[in-house]
Amino acid sequence: MGSLKVTLCAGAALATALCAPAALAYAADGGGVSVTPSSPAPGTDVTLRVPDCTEKTAVAVSAAFESDVRLSLAAGDGVLVGSSRVRTSVQAGAYAVQVKCGDHARKGTITVEENRRPDTRPTTPASPVAPVDAGGGGTARLAAADSGEQARSEPPGTAHTVTGLVLAGIAAVAVALRSVRSRSRGTD
Repeated sequence: MGSLKVTLCAGAALATALCAPAALAYAADGGGVSVTPSSPAPGTDVTLRVPDCTEKTAVAVSAAFESDVRLSLAAGDGVLVGSSRVRTSVQAGAYAVQVKCGDHARKGTITVEENRRPDTRPTTPASPVAPVDAGGGGTARLAAADSGEQARSEPPGTAHTVTGLVLAGIAAVAVALRSVRSRSRGTD
């Protein structure tokens, strides 16, 4: 039981040590705008959060961003959230971030670092933008159009349904007759 207490205390101390710089950075921002990551490289995507805003939407402005950032409520907690990208041509240094939230202006800072390389991984998974010429699937309509036939895009109609029901009935009768014949042969 003693090692469990030591483990829990060590975990709490580690969490406090790791979270303290983030809390201090948030307090240093003037209590208004938090930017994650707080020290991005040029070309990096960032997320802005503005808590306790009286409005449902707002716009964040900074010379470090490619464009103005539209903020909106992400959940019912009253926090406005938005995303942007740091301009690739921005110089390293601290840049002001301003958000007009109702009658109050919120301010924060973003420190752009030059020594870090931007994350070159895509932010969304790659997906094809056009069908692959592999036959079937997305190219079936194109193949039918090339051969002079049009692929059918509507579901089967009443005639197809009736035909299917008639064939199913005939199959059921055939199975029933075969079953009766095989029973009659076994009793002879």
